Amino acid sequence: MKIGFGGLGRMGSRMAANCVAAGHHVTVWNRSAEAVSEFLLSNAAIGVKRAKDLVSANEVVVTMLANDDAARQVYLGPEGLIAADGAPLMVEMGTMSPGLVKQIADHAEQAGKTFIDAPVSGSTQAARDRQLLIMAGCAEETQPELRQVFDAMGRKVIWLGAVGKGAVMKLAVNMLIHGLNQTVSEALTLASRAGIIEAEAFDVIENSAAAAPMLSYRRNQYLDESAQEVSFTVDLVGKDLDLALGLADELGVAMPQTKATLNVIEEARKSGFGGRDMASIFTFMKGGSQ
Repeated sequence: MKIGFGGLGRMGSRMAANCVAAGHHVTVWNRSAEAVSEFLLSNAAIGVKRAKDLVSANEVVVTMLANDDAARQVYLGPEGLIAADGAPLMVEMGTMSPGLVKQIADHAEQAGKTFIDAPVSGSTQAARDRQLLIMAGCAEETQPELRQVFDAMGRKVIWLGAVGKGAVMKLAVNMLIHGLNQTVSEALTLASRAGIIEAEAFDVIENSAAAAPMLSYRRNQYLDESAQEVSFTVDLVGKDLDLALGLADELGVAMPQTKATLNVIEEARKSGFGGRDMASIFTFMKGGSQ
């Protein structure tokens, strides 16, 4: 299949590489041209200079964008995907607000195009290993061609039936992950202050009833965060929680725990932790510095 892929960040570069490895004909674009050049050094793909150049020659355009502002520009801008000639199926796989997803979908429909949200859950390692969970805002029978695209990137697809539902579920999942990150950081801080070796405390948590898959694959981030590759930044945690709380306000849902988590994230960002991995909240809770 001919796939256009926009957004070659930590996650997107790995996802696009897996599309190439699966035998698809891949064309890539990124707002920073350096990322495209780097990608082409190790992947048999084609690079283009403008987002709109992904559209005309491809059957599907996949994007993995950082935030709502980037998505507005890439999809709705005068040089964006919707204004471009051609009508491929367009899929955004990053974390976006459900309101913007619906706005883009409406503009796409007016232009004779189809847009869906299909955000992913998983670490950069999961992206590299094709182990992502994909939450698709459509029914499989309405977009059957997406199965082979998603299979190149993920371990499981859950088809949620309608545009916007993927975005809602991604916020719900990330809200849980960020709450767990905060609670694990507090638990490790408490154990450490009581004289328990941090690695041993983590062993107990990892083997307890509170264990979750992310604890095992993020163990090194918690115990030696500064020496590890950044997987998901504190800044991105703040973005996710802002979006989740905004949706909660729209729906009249109280989320006091998520508000408390965001308060800690905001304090950590003020202290210079914004660009560090979210596991650095453990360091922040211990009173550590940037």
